[in-house]
Amino acid sequence: MMRFAYNWALNVASHPYALWILAAVSFLESSVFPIPPDLIMIPMILAVPRKAFIIAGICLVSSVAGGLLGYYIGFGLYEQVGRPVLQLLGKEQYFATFSERYNEYGAWTVLFAGLTPFPYKVITILSGATGLSLTVFLVSSIVARGARFFLVAALLWKFGDPIRTLIEKRLGMMFALFLVLLAAGFYGVRLL
Repeated sequence: MMRFAYNWALNVASHPYALWILAAVSFLESSVFPIPPDLIMIPMILAVPRKAFIIAGICLVSSVAGGLLGYYIGFGLYEQVGRPVLQLLGKEQYFATFSERYNEYGAWTVLFAGLTPFPYKVITILSGATGLSLTVFLVSSIVARGARFFLVAALLWKFGDPIRTLIEKRLGMMFALFLVLLAAGFYGVRLL
């Protein structure tokens, strides 16, 4: 299954709609989709290293645009969904305290989530729900997602063949490491 997914992603890189597929995954991952764009971005860059920075740029733009959707989901649905649930649980006051604390460190939280395997969509939605400044959210998202995608692109562009060999020889281990990082990100969400 992993080998199939990896080979599929490599084949998608040469497809005429590859960049559109990557943009859609990157956009949706930032607000509702559970699969990070790295799973498509990395094989695409390995398949076509000369497009590494174009691919990273597409991930950045579509991820931040998807983050705005997540922000507006949190912002727009808090009154209809979030507040009634908190009232039912008797936690409405807790959310007010949480919002103040979250907004105090919001830029750092968005930076952390944007750079790591932590589920970025959780932070985009929380940022809207807590009323984090849209400017702070956008700047932090651009810096974090840009650093993440362009660092990966630069490393793959510079060291692509050895990395590709390592990935292909150790695909199972790489997938297990990815799952551990993803699980750690979801565990981190529970700590919020």
